[in-house]
Amino acid sequence: MKDVVLQNIRKTYNKESVVAVDDVSFEVEKGELFGLIGPDGAGKTSLFRILTTLLLPDGGEAFINGHHVVKNYKTIRNHVGYMPGKFSLYQDLTVQESLTFFATIFNTTVKENYELIRDIYVQIEPFKNRKAGKLSGGMKQKLALCCALIHKPTVLFLDEPTTGVDTVSRQEFWEMLKRLKRQGITILVSTPYMDEATLCERIALIQQGRVMSIDTPQKIVSTYPDKMYAIKADNMSQLLKELHKSPLIKSANSFGEYHHITFNKGKMDSYTELLDNLKKANFNDTEIKEINPAVEDCFIHLMQQNNDQRSSN
Repeated sequence: MKDVVLQNIRKTYNKESVVAVDDVSFEVEKGELFGLIGPDGAGKTSLFRILTTLLLPDGGEAFINGHHVVKNYKTIRNHVGYMPGKFSLYQDLTVQESLTFFATIFNTTVKENYELIRDIYVQIEPFKNRKAGKLSGGMKQKLALCCALIHKPTVLFLDEPTTGVDTVSRQEFWEMLKRLKRQGITILVSTPYMDEATLCERIALIQQGRVMSIDTPQKIVSTYPDKMYAIKADNMSQLLKELHKSPLIKSANSFGEYHHITFNKGKMDSYTELLDNLKKANFNDTEIKEINPAVEDCFIHLMQQNNDQRSSN
């Protein structure tokens, strides 16, 4: 059964001068952990607000648990949980008061659904009398998740839940999502962090309101068309400029301590020639190795491909 269905969803702003969501269609299976991956401004929040009935689409249709997001919005609001990207709980309510407030809104109690949030709540319980506004970023995140779950939703929407929190809190959060998935909840999570894509069962790569690819992270990576290499030298910023000028190089992008490169067709085994050229250009300590592409490499490739298509139209 499909818990979430989007059919040609479109959303614009400023009298249609800004296209936030452009003809987006995809489906999410019941119990699936689905990721919407893209940078800021890609359209992720607009999509989530449409699916949670907080925003009307300008075109297309969407369904949650078989219910139309416009015609059946009241029913949907009782069955979805939504955690927006910005912490939006009342700052002057304590942890305990926040949970009780949200439980009351949905005509339930904390006790009734405690088992669903227990693993998360035990981590913030020592601070149950602290006001929400005084919590750390990681604790705010956990409280917001508890409040989104307190009415036992069938579908959970998490809009960039790990933005602005430390690495340990990010890892803990994804572990919590895996446990929630085992309880049968369908989870849609958006993130700008490409490394989090591999933690989802399927992902949609979105840029400028358009979905560029939908599949498992492994299958998306497997479609990358070229051999990829990682290269570094003593002057990385100058190295990137040199790589962009080289006729041997098809693409060059900075990735942490390395630059990721691909060679032009017919030049795929030309790294020896490249090393010689870099040595002549006075680069020292140069290192190059073949690597497997990551989701971020695929995203950049698809983005450039889409930009080239738009330029040619």
